[in-house]
Amino acid sequence: MTVRIKGILFDLGETLLNFGKIDINSVFEHGARLSYDYLSQLEMPLPPFKKYHRRQLWAIRWNYFKSRLTGREFNSLDLIGRMGARMGHKLTPKQTLQLAWLWYQPLGDYATAEEGTREMLDRFSRAGLKLALVSNTFVPGEILDRHLQKEGLLELLPVRVYSCDVGYRKPNQKIFRIALQQAGLAASDTLFVGDSLEADVRGANRAGMISVLKDPKGQHPFPASEPRHRISRLAELEDIVSQYSGAYGSGASSQSPGQP
Repeated sequence: MTVRIKGILFDLGETLLNFGKIDINSVFEHGARLSYDYLSQLEMPLPPFKKYHRRQLWAIRWNYFKSRLTGREFNSLDLIGRMGARMGHKLTPKQTLQLAWLWYQPLGDYATAEEGTREMLDRFSRAGLKLALVSNTFVPGEILDRHLQKEGLLELLPVRVYSCDVGYRKPNQKIFRIALQQAGLAASDTLFVGDSLEADVRGANRAGMISVLKDPKGQHPFPASEPRHRISRLAELEDIVSQYSGAYGSGASSQSPGQP
């Protein structure tokens, strides 16, 4: 074995945290209601709720569409600030973050982590592997950090790179390189684990990392740009790591590193 893994980078949604199938319109409306009630408590000027909700929804959808088109991310914290200013709101930074959290909370309530995820990350960390997170998201990093703290995962992911903070979305190589640099890792020594063929697998492959596709239901066909490995559950990652480092020797899979 010529490669020894020194670190693992993870995607967030449907990789470290599973959100499953949700009614996004219902979730967004719930977040709008929580934020609207919070602003009402602060006695901020507000239009009727339906108008407030419609404006917020249109703004998020438009900016999300634009980010997918351009590959450049927006930060919903900036969006909240601009829209609030137009309504005459004067919020402290702490109040603005709380508003962002209330928007996110209904979605965050759907999130679950696979049993044993925290323990597995802890074993990786104790074995000397550097761990990091790379996520495409317009949700402010402070809000996602708060969620990860609630899940007991924050301290195990000392490097966290969010597209809304750096401006680039996966599969742009720049976001991967930023994470690698912050973690002190070389691409060739690093696994990247994610659930998206385009953003995660192809992005990681182009950046020179060893890609791992999380595909619980086997929904992805074998593409031209294949992941180096495939897993259905995060727990299977330990077998893959053992192939490169031997850190978990007895649990190693018989699959060779060159196979998906």
